[in-house]
Amino acid sequence: MNLGVVYIVYGVSGSGKTTIGKKLANQLNIPFYDADDFHPESNIKKMSNGFPLDDNDRESWLQELSVLVKDAHHKKGAVLACSALKQKYRDTLQSIDSKSIRWIFLDGNFDLIANRLESRKNHFFKKEMLVSQFEALEKPDKGLIININKNTDTILSEIISKLNMNKSQLGLIGLGVMGKSLAKNLLSKNFTLSVYNRQVKGKEVDIAQKFVKERQDGVFGFDDLESFVNSLEQPRTIMVMVNAGKPVDVVIDSLLPMLSENDCIIDGGNSHYISTLERSKRLANKGIHLLGAGISGGEDGALKGPSIMPGGSKEAYDRSGKFLEAIAAKDKKNNACCTYIGPEGSGHYVKMVHNGIEYGEMQLLAETYHILRFYAKKNPDQIADIFNSWRDQGLDSYLLQITVDLLRKKEGDDFLIDKILDKAGQKGTGGWSTVAALEVGMPISTISESVMARNISGMKSQRVIASEIYRLKTSNISEDDSTFIENLEKAFKAASIINHHIGFELLKEASNQYNWNLDLSEIARIWTNGCIIKSNLMEHIWNLFAVDHTVSLLLFPEIVTTLKSNIEALTDTVATALKAGYALPVFSAAANYFLMYTSSQSSANIIQAQRDFFGAHTYQRVDKPSDEYFHTNWKR
Repeated sequence: MNLGVVYIVYGVSGSGKTTIGKKLANQLNIPFYDADDFHPESNIKKMSNGFPLDDNDRESWLQELSVLVKDAHHKKGAVLACSALKQKYRDTLQSIDSKSIRWIFLDGNFDLIANRLESRKNHFFKKEMLVSQFEALEKPDKGLIININKNTDTILSEIISKLNMNKSQLGLIGLGVMGKSLAKNLLSKNFTLSVYNRQVKGKEVDIAQKFVKERQDGVFGFDDLESFVNSLEQPRTIMVMVNAGKPVDVVIDSLLPMLSENDCIIDGGNSHYISTLERSKRLANKGIHLLGAGISGGEDGALKGPSIMPGGSKEAYDRSGKFLEAIAAKDKKNNACCTYIGPEGSGHYVKMVHNGIEYGEMQLLAETYHILRFYAKKNPDQIADIFNSWRDQGLDSYLLQITVDLLRKKEGDDFLIDKILDKAGQKGTGGWSTVAALEVGMPISTISESVMARNISGMKSQRVIASEIYRLKTSNISEDDSTFIENLEKAFKAASIINHHIGFELLKEASNQYNWNLDLSEIARIWTNGCIIKSNLMEHIWNLFAVDHTVSLLLFPEIVTTLKSNIEALTDTVATALKAGYALPVFSAAANYFLMYTSSQSSANIIQAQRDFFGAHTYQRVDKPSDEYFHTNWKR
């Protein structure tokens, strides 16, 4: 049986036993009891009339409290606030092994406590009784003695520190949707955890304390940042789960004065990798480590096991990575879908590219739905059936699965999808991928086009006006649709492979330019479970890169065979849709990328001639060494 510890907070009336006792109980997530609530009516009446209690009055009361102490010990423990002025009173309360009881004496002078009592309302204890309490008080010579001439938060922090209680293994700041789910996940792995959430009047009030009350395991809740930091074992590990951008810097700046050398902050939000790099350098100058950890999987993944992409201090990962690996999803070999990505901001960079691939896959599914709904005239249930058949034929993915589910969702007799406004939002990571690709000179056609598709969807009012002005005709499928749907499946398979290839090529080039030494096989592996882009295709990519992660995905023989048998379906599908009046921007981008990627002769010679004509930028020649550059006076 796991026996609980009982904490007895004692002192004269007015010393703050109840206030401090309740706060301590909240921190420890154990019950609180006030000894005053157990006085018989005769004792309360006697004190209300201004007469002090004698030992006979207290005997039955103390015996009842000793039973309470024993019962609490055999459960999860408790905090008891009690005057316990004399040693013999304390001996009576000591009904359990001394190792399982903690005595906390709140010490204060007469004037301080008298002033406190004067400010109280509706309390049966009179100031005049204070003299007799001080006369009866036998100050302890052991246990914890706390001077009460401080605010309650400081007193509580001192108690936690001086009790030498087992401190939490790590802390978590920010109990939003993701933060709360990760906290529950950590607790399910039997880590001891301290949680902190800011106090915002009318919006975020007592969030940490409420979370603690919901739990049955060892978690401490704080709304005072210093007490939170002091509750952690050193060197500290603190996971920050707040909105990306300025809120992260605000939290870090607040923490810095309280941290010690070699403490580690884990930023688990969708921070921009450049911000992570800057924060890493700033913190390193103060001896503090930073891990920028991309986390994918949404609320459900955070709770049950996400894919985690930590980058930054290798020393910090060697020490704190165990927490991340423990809560991560598991791949098919039962290894954590979490690995050390690399230095600096590489973890958040990889998460950014993950989201870019995600944008492309989502848009491909959206376009597939659209062409099936309006060109092939299928209803959402029929489209869900088609998607399910694709899953059975090897195209299974998390995104395909949830798309099936959302297509079947009804509101009354109507499909809910038909009630959703066709105006998509984005949080920035797709756009960041596009900018990041430009910085290293890489084409990410499918990803950037998926971002542009969302942007143009946001122009809803203009699109409505334009549709009324142009009144362009659209056509529907006239022949048997089975061939079209078969080609569409092949087109989707090809476009998805191309989209993944583009994402991994960006990672490869970034790794080269930033000297990150990224392992594409490991990255593919941790994306096989727990994340939004987990799929059968990702399992296949992992296996391919495990053989050689330096080879471009489109150049593996197996992929070459697959695309050779599917590329015609992709180009035919794009042509059919455009001719019928339906836009397929990401399908088109995938087809164009592939045709350019596989063409030994591109149109770029005209571009170079144009650049040299108006800007004397020079050009290379096919009949000369590649390190020679030429300029021509193009005007006759």
